[in-house]
Amino acid sequence: MAFACCFAKICCYHRRGNTFVGLLSFIHVYSMDICSAAAPKTTQFSIFFLWSFVFIFWHMAGNGLPTLGRVKLVDLVAKEGLPSDSYKLSISTLCQSLAQYSAAIVQFPVGDGALLRSGLESARLYFHHKPSYPSEDMIHTNESREWCKTSGYYADPQLWQETYDFRPGLTPTEPGTEMEFPPAGLVDIFAVLGKAARDILDAISFNLNLRSSPFTEILDNLPLRGREISSSVLSVCCHARPSFHGAQHHSLTSQEDGNLIMFSDHEHPGEKSLITIVKSDKPGLHVRDFQGHWVLVDGDLGPQEAVVYPGLALYQATAGYINPAHQRIEISNPQANMYGRCSLTFKLMPKSMTSLNCSEMRAAGHGVEAQFQLPVPVDDFMQRPHSTDHLLNRQSLPSFNFPTTNDGMTF
Repeated sequence: MAFACCFAKICCYHRRGNTFVGLLSFIHVYSMDICSAAAPKTTQFSIFFLWSFVFIFWHMAGNGLPTLGRVKLVDLVAKEGLPSDSYKLSISTLCQSLAQYSAAIVQFPVGDGALLRSGLESARLYFHHKPSYPSEDMIHTNESREWCKTSGYYADPQLWQETYDFRPGLTPTEPGTEMEFPPAGLVDIFAVLGKAARDILDAISFNLNLRSSPFTEILDNLPLRGREISSSVLSVCCHARPSFHGAQHHSLTSQEDGNLIMFSDHEHPGEKSLITIVKSDKPGLHVRDFQGHWVLVDGDLGPQEAVVYPGLALYQATAGYINPAHQRIEISNPQANMYGRCSLTFKLMPKSMTSLNCSEMRAAGHGVEAQFQLPVPVDDFMQRPHSTDHLLNRQSLPSFNFPTTNDGMTF
């Protein structure tokens, strides 16, 4: 009986955002209850276990997550009625990880994980058969004016990168007359990652106390209507393929153990997406955490796992409450791998004829700084440069369900 009453008290404090106080109340009453039992050894062990748990919980509360948060995608899917405990816990873990590391790891269902791995295998074979010297028509740089028009294969020798963009509604036009087969499974992979990105976006909205699906107006129709072109894109990428004629554009630095590291000549200042999901076949994606340290985020991905991080568009739409990820690619000993590093990158993008505004944040009672007061047309936002050095920095970590003495950043 005491157990049930105290559990209810924990839930009450949890709803107020202070799970730690509820946990202390539970342990205090439960310890008194078991101390009345005539079993000294059991009593001592139980109290020791409970207070050890408090110490661990307190340590997590003060220092945040020790590593990137891992959540199951199925636990982030909203359902009718009151939110479940697993839903709230998963969202708390997700948003805590985004606050600390600007990234999180999401586990897909078994079938979807197999689809992603199959897509990576197809990507390796696709790029392996591409010529070492791409034609001039295939060489593109990151042109912001073409942000919603990219489709098909293109290469960037300066970044030692090859990409095949899949954008539903837009048929790639390849120079020449030869028929080219794209990597397999792109339609299904786009659907899986697109739904996952929307579920993650809704989970972040729940954490911000916004209404359900607050970003629907700036997203593509689901499904697309006739003659519509997707704003979101699935990019199949290959970095550092040794046979690709981009190797001489990069500086390779030697480590003490003799391995080579490839550093991209230009660190990516941040994706202009709302949500980005990346599944890679080899480690190499580094993201800068809230303390300014570079963290390898795909070093121990499971077969069903992918990395998710927020982009600049979400930063703008949430008035700076969700900081965008600042990422770069590093690859150990690239010359030893004949296929390079392949990845599937889905970018959930706002559609071009809309505006990014913070009306939903104001409606939820969040403070909106002067720089976010006016709506920003999406096309203008995508075409102008953004430096992460000048972003509004809400220092420190949010408390979520864990109390913390740090001042600052709120989600």
